[in-house]
Amino acid sequence: MSAEAITILQVLPALSIGGVERGTIDIAQAIMAEGGRALVASAGGRLVPELERCGAKHITLPLDRKAPWSVLTNRARLARVIREEGVDVVHARSRAPAWSALWAARHTGVPFVTTYHGTYSANTRLKRWYNSVMARGDRVIAISDFIASHVAASYPETDGRLVTIARGIDLDAFDPMAVRPERVIRLATEWRLADGAPVVMLPGRITRWKGHTVAIEALAALGRPDVQLVLVGEDQGRAAFSAELASLVRARGLEGQVRFVGPCRDMPAALMLADVVISASIEPEAFGRVAAEGGAMGRLVIATDHGGARETIGVDAGWLVPPGDPAALSAALADALDTDAAERLVIGRRARAHVAARFTRAAMQAATLRVYADLVRR
Repeated sequence: MSAEAITILQVLPALSIGGVERGTIDIAQAIMAEGGRALVASAGGRLVPELERCGAKHITLPLDRKAPWSVLTNRARLARVIREEGVDVVHARSRAPAWSALWAARHTGVPFVTTYHGTYSANTRLKRWYNSVMARGDRVIAISDFIASHVAASYPETDGRLVTIARGIDLDAFDPMAVRPERVIRLATEWRLADGAPVVMLPGRITRWKGHTVAIEALAALGRPDVQLVLVGEDQGRAAFSAELASLVRARGLEGQVRFVGPCRDMPAALMLADVVISASIEPEAFGRVAAEGGAMGRLVIATDHGGARETIGVDAGWLVPPGDPAALSAALADALDTDAAERLVIGRRARAHVAARFTRAAMQAATLRVYADLVRR
C-alpha cells in the first residue's frame, strides 16, 4: 500500500514555532505530495496558513489543554474526527493530546504512532506513567539515536516497535548558494549589525536551558569588543528571564556587543550572517537542529557535548564543549574565530556533507511514510 491511499491525522497541542511543529508540517507536505490526505488537529497557531497552503486540513481542537477533563473530552472529539474523515493512522507528537489520541485510536481500531521528541523528566511514578503514552504507539519514532537509547532503556517493552527517524533539514532552503545577498543585507540592517564585525549567533527560544547565560559569560571571557553576539528567538512570555539576561549584559559591560533580535522567519539568511553558530544548551538536545542547520549552511558550529548534538556535529566538522562551561565555550569561540578562510571552507564543506548524509528532510519524510504504509498494510 502506498502513501497515496492513506489518510493521516497528526495530533499536537498547537501549530506555533518549534521543531515539533516544523516536523508536523514537513510530514503533512510529504503526505499530500504522494497523493494522500493530511489532517492536523491542534489548537491552532501561526503556522496554520503554511500547513493549509500545501492542501492539508487543519482541525481546531483545544489540544493544548492538559487538565484531565480536557483530555477526556478531546478523546471523544478525536474519535469523531477519525470516523468522519476516514483516518487510517493517528500520529501523536505530545503527551497530553497523545492520551486523547491513544484512546480514540484504540476505540476506532486505527493504528497509533507516536514521535518521542524529548527525554521528558520523570521524577515521580505519576510523571513516569504520564510520559509512558509516548511509548505506547504501534510504532514509536525516536528523533535521534540519543532519544532511541533513552526510550529503549526507559521502556524495554518498545523492542520491535521502536524506530529511529532523525529530524530532517530542508537542504534546498538551507543552502548557502540559494540565499540571495539582499536577504542577508535586509537582516543585517534590521538588526543594526556593525559592518565587518565578527558575528556569533545563538538561535533558539529564550529559555534558561538553552544556555544564553553561558553564551553571554563566554563572550565576556573572550575579551574581544569587536565580536557581536546575536540572540535569535523569542521568550514566549518569559519576560523575567529576558530581563535577567539584559541585566547580565549590562553587568558585564556588553551592551554594545549583544543583540536580542527576536524571532526570525528567514533562518537561512540569518545563518549566512554568522561567523560562528553556537548551541549552548545546558540540558541535552533531543536532536540538535541548530547544529544541523548551521552545518547545512557551511557555518562553523559549536555545540555542547551531550544529547543529539553528538550526532549532528560531524567528525572534524565543528566543536563540542562541556555543557554549562563558559570558559570552555570561550576557548572554542576563540579557536573558531581565529580559523582562516581556507580552513573555514573545508570545515563548512564537511559539516554540510555530514548533514546531507544523515539528516535530510526527504529522508525523514520517506521513512515516516513507510511507517504509515506498513501499519495500514498490516
